Amino acid sequence: MDPKTQLKTDKFAVTISLACAVHCFFVPSFFIVTSGFIFTSIDNELIHKMILLIALPVSLYALSLGYKNHNILSFLYIGISGLLALTAAVLLGESLLGESGEKITTLIGSILVCYAHFKNHQTCKTLECSSCHD
Repeated sequence: MDPKTQLKTDKFAVTISLACAVHCFFVPSFFIVTSGFIFTSIDNELIHKMILLIALPVSLYALSLGYKNHNILSFLYIGISGLLALTAAVLLGESLLGESGEKITTLIGSILVCYAHFKNHQTCKTLECSSCHD
């Protein structure tokens, strides 16, 4: 395993999680600004599902590496809670959660996932782990 794998996957997982939140909050604005011209052929829910399908394995992998390297279970639990919230937002969607509920659930999930990966990353840098040092 490449020694920088955990740091790289944590950074990538944060990026994916933020992309999910940005997509959820800003795509409707782009839709309005462009009068729907650009987004008429794009299935918004499909994009949400695709982001989640990428985020889940990358985040789980990075979080498990972080736990293996640092033995801090709380980061793993926080990250998994965030992933569950993101999954709930996609699976339950606007029809069950309402538009605001879906956005709030997505935002909470994103924040939790980002926080867990950020803490993994910071812990690794602080401890200067031989298995994940930059």
